[in-house]
Amino acid sequence: MSNIIVLGAGMVGSVMARDLSEKHDVTIADINKLTLKALKKRLTQVNTLELDSTNLEALKSAIEPFDMVVCGVPGHLGFVTLKNIIEAGKSVVDISFAPENCLELDYLAKKHDVTAVIDCGVAPGMDNLLLGFHKTRMEIDHFECLVGGLPKERRRPFEYKASFSPIDVIEEYMRPARFIAHGRTVTREPLSDRELVEFDKIGTLEAFNTDGLRSLMFTMKDIPNMKEKTLRYPGHVESIRTLKASGFFDKEPIQVNGMEISPLEFTSKVLINEWKLKPKEEEFTIMRVTIRGQEGGKQKEYIYELYDEYDKVKHETSMARTTGFTATAVTQLLLRGKFDKKGVFAPEHIGGHADCCKTVIDYLEERRVRYRLDENTLS
Repeated sequence: MSNIIVLGAGMVGSVMARDLSEKHDVTIADINKLTLKALKKRLTQVNTLELDSTNLEALKSAIEPFDMVVCGVPGHLGFVTLKNIIEAGKSVVDISFAPENCLELDYLAKKHDVTAVIDCGVAPGMDNLLLGFHKTRMEIDHFECLVGGLPKERRRPFEYKASFSPIDVIEEYMRPARFIAHGRTVTREPLSDRELVEFDKIGTLEAFNTDGLRSLMFTMKDIPNMKEKTLRYPGHVESIRTLKASGFFDKEPIQVNGMEISPLEFTSKVLINEWKLKPKEEEFTIMRVTIRGQEGGKQKEYIYELYDEYDKVKHETSMARTTGFTATAVTQLLLRGKFDKKGVFAPEHIGGHADCCKTVIDYLEERRVRYRLDENTLS
């Protein structure tokens, strides 16, 4: 039994804490006292700690007694928080999805003799791990990940709900989307290259470009074709483009009745009620990962499909389950010494170890997060 601290008591953080507490002593830390109070009523076996992770000294003091840190702070705090955790000499599994390239902290992790695994969610996360697994067995020439989290009940105009802050979603719709085509990096506008895709149980969804390859842009440079697209119900892209074209996502403050206000912050405040998942509201996570290449002298194709729903018994969202359990599975790997290299690693590095990949998939299977595999020989 290890002593673990989870930073961030949101939907995903609470699921990670609950899952880890089944075998370990777990403390969950957050700046919001009311959030911690509500969580403590639901998870009596988990300790709570009020903590401002932006306070460097408070953070280092808080994590000092623990064997492992699991970091789920908001994305804009992710890079600095990860850096501070590493400098405190603690190994960490991170799902904050910071916009910066966290692989740049590799030298620091090696200096402090710790292991840091970044982007350890569903996507980025499991798709990276699967790609890393096949990379050791075949010459890959095509990788594609289609992924999305959506409410079961469709409500116009957006037909969308988020398990995290709207401003993080909007940032995803604003960042230029990078992908690899024919060995070259291509940059497109987000929301571009819209296409309709069919899925069992769901029907038709629309897929569009977002900047989701992240670490793969640096770790898998020899794969000539790689892209990630976000999935939404058809019509969502047009709604977002309308807001974007009308200036609602602009960051530059404007004057309103003598007051300065950022359109982006205003839009986020308005959309938080429209996009926020209500208690016990049912949603699902859908993902399709396609990997093609030469293996054993033949052109092979591997297609992994995930469909996961809201847990009506534990009242945990699918996005929290699929994201959180990936992180807790990797946390267990590190604690058991199955992956003991020092430095900063992405999930594709973990997937390159066959036993680690299987352990994570089995761990998820035990929690009813199932990846269905279709294997095809193309030529």
